[in-house]
Amino acid sequence: MAIYLDKTKSVSERVEDLLSKMTLAEKCGQLNQRMYGWEAFLREEETFQLTEKFKDEVARFEGIGALYGLFRADPWSKMNKDTGVSRKNAGKVANKIQRYVMENTRLGIPVLLAEEVPHGHQALDSESYPVNLARAASFHPELQKQVASAITEEISEKGVHLALASALDILRDPRWGRAEECYGEDPYLAAELTAAITEGFQASGKIAVILKHFAAQGEPIGGHNSGPVSIGVRELREIFLDPMRAGIRSGALGVMAAYNEIDGVPCHANKELLTTILREEMGFSGIVMADGCALDRLLKLNPDPKKAAKMALEAGVDLSLWDEVFPFLEESVEKGILDEKIVDDAVRRVLQVKFQLGLFEQPFVEEDIQEPKSDWRQLNLQAAREGICLLKNDFETLPLVGGQKKIAVVGPSIDSLYNQLGDYTAPQNESECVTVLEGIKNLLPKNWEVLSEKGAEIREELPGGIQKAEVVAKEADAIVMVLGGSSARNFDMEFLNNGAVSSKGPNMDAGENVDVSDITLPQPQLDLFYAMKRTGKPVIVVMIQGRPIAIPEISLAADAILTAWYPGSVGGTAIAEVLFGHYNPSGKLPVSIPRSSGQIPIYYNQKAVEYKEDYVDLTGKPLYPFGYGLSYSTFEYQDLQIKQESIKIAELLGGQSVEVKATLKNISNVAGEEVVQLYIHDMEASITRRKKELKAFKKVRIEANQTATVTFKLDKSSFEIWSINNKYEVEPGGIEIFVGGSSDTKLTGRVSIIGG
Repeated sequence: MAIYLDKTKSVSERVEDLLSKMTLAEKCGQLNQRMYGWEAFLREEETFQLTEKFKDEVARFEGIGALYGLFRADPWSKMNKDTGVSRKNAGKVANKIQRYVMENTRLGIPVLLAEEVPHGHQALDSESYPVNLARAASFHPELQKQVASAITEEISEKGVHLALASALDILRDPRWGRAEECYGEDPYLAAELTAAITEGFQASGKIAVILKHFAAQGEPIGGHNSGPVSIGVRELREIFLDPMRAGIRSGALGVMAAYNEIDGVPCHANKELLTTILREEMGFSGIVMADGCALDRLLKLNPDPKKAAKMALEAGVDLSLWDEVFPFLEESVEKGILDEKIVDDAVRRVLQVKFQLGLFEQPFVEEDIQEPKSDWRQLNLQAAREGICLLKNDFETLPLVGGQKKIAVVGPSIDSLYNQLGDYTAPQNESECVTVLEGIKNLLPKNWEVLSEKGAEIREELPGGIQKAEVVAKEADAIVMVLGGSSARNFDMEFLNNGAVSSKGPNMDAGENVDVSDITLPQPQLDLFYAMKRTGKPVIVVMIQGRPIAIPEISLAADAILTAWYPGSVGGTAIAEVLFGHYNPSGKLPVSIPRSSGQIPIYYNQKAVEYKEDYVDLTGKPLYPFGYGLSYSTFEYQDLQIKQESIKIAELLGGQSVEVKATLKNISNVAGEEVVQLYIHDMEASITRRKKELKAFKKVRIEANQTATVTFKLDKSSFEIWSINNKYEVEPGGIEIFVGGSSDTKLTGRVSIIGG
């Protein structure tokens, strides 16, 4: 028996044995992920046949390294409930693909099945969770680990192996349409959540996570999708690399390169980024996947695809995605352009993942897939609850309690399911989902009444819409307005060959390739808001949004404001629970909310240099700062204690830490949760530091009129900077420490770091 089939041998031994048996063509085939997975089958009712296109692909490359999107369903793929792969058929179709590849290639190497899981599996009959921006607002890594674990349960039983999960993008420009895919503007928060989901996805040993996107995609010029990024090495290291480091520490087996360029070098051709930093410095040993059609963009650097293929492979890209460049790898070697040893290195990494996931022992899955687990839905609901941020609550307008009332529910997203789901969303089983209006009706107190009227679209007026809304509002005791944006695609849209929207309806104003120049709320919604205010009734605004939207007028005039981001398929229930006081909101903003597009960039961790923060015509401060979020409880921060006044650098390097304690008292009669946040400011350094940097947080529950003590320990990583010496160092000097419920902190202390 060949060593590569002998599971008593080490993975590296098995990889080398298999590699030694492969022809150049077979090797290059393992680096191929060129097909759209939904083109691999044809469906007739409940019968599935493999296409000639798929069979030709297998023959052309003497195998396939990976197949993307076999189960993908959405307007781009044109896969829906009539044409796509349902949950009950998933195992059967996966096995059919796997069996054909193994039986019709010389070595029978199984294929990796790759799928999108940005907020759940982008497939039919799948759970659709809140988007990353909403989940980041929970400041609750353990919850997000549980969500990732639940997604893994769902996709692994379908036969999926690679989970493509957004995690690495840091949101520095909210005009960018993919803001919803970010864990916010802060690298520490994003790193903590990336570590959590990596552990959640990979704990079973059945799934390899592909973390997206490496690196710095969240700060494109002008907020343009895929736009160039003009940052230096220090900004790259301080802001954009920490999530990847965290993913590596948690064992991430894969990463996807980003579309953007950094200082003139496309990430897919950036050897300094993908090899020197990622592999040699950070110690990453997994696979680097290209983003869709990104390798074709290298033809702008060199129009010869053989040389473009060399450029990407030598930079560190292992696995292609839908391009016409990697098919030239074999010819590139044969013509002496590319060294076959570079091909071997990439193939080793792909094979290693296949062995690590047990594909050679267990290439097939059970075809009798069980019904979805009820705890997935409960987890989805909890994720939506914890992502809701209460931004304003004048005169305790919320929760809505008391005697018999009429509630007017008004706005473009009151009953529009897909507006609350975000981009990369599959067709839903709508009977299993809950819109805001449905959630309110389901939880409405006895003898209360709901009146509803849409009033306006996201970016368009509705004929007579405001007048109709005014009629129901005048009858009501309070008005709940559901405003914001939408990343909802439809089947009439046109798409680029990488799946990004190319022609969009007027009411889709976020999502991939849907960037805006102005992040203010569209005028039709503002007009509707002003009309509701003129009724004199209390107005509660619920923002459904995939990016922070500037709402200065609403902030001034509304009686209460919630943001639920895109809260997922059962988000309507979570929102209603908060409105009626069944759930006490605890979400904190993972991104600053500007007053105006003109304030961008507005992130809290600006450089602490001498400059005029305010404009002539506007303050420089955000409308709501990073980390901000109210509760129905009232928390009072007391008594910051720093255990030691000073600590030596040598002690930090030896594993000691700075212990910080803060006392938090719930001075209300309502039990609640608070995210206690710790920030630092480095007062003495060889390079410019930031005004504040988040370095720790804890979510704690405190009963009514009770007190809790929260303890943080800051180790050397909390104080390291990319110094003037171009290396990570802890430098001597004073460090201010801030603790509070947002980046606008309450308690302040200091510790000195001493050299030696």
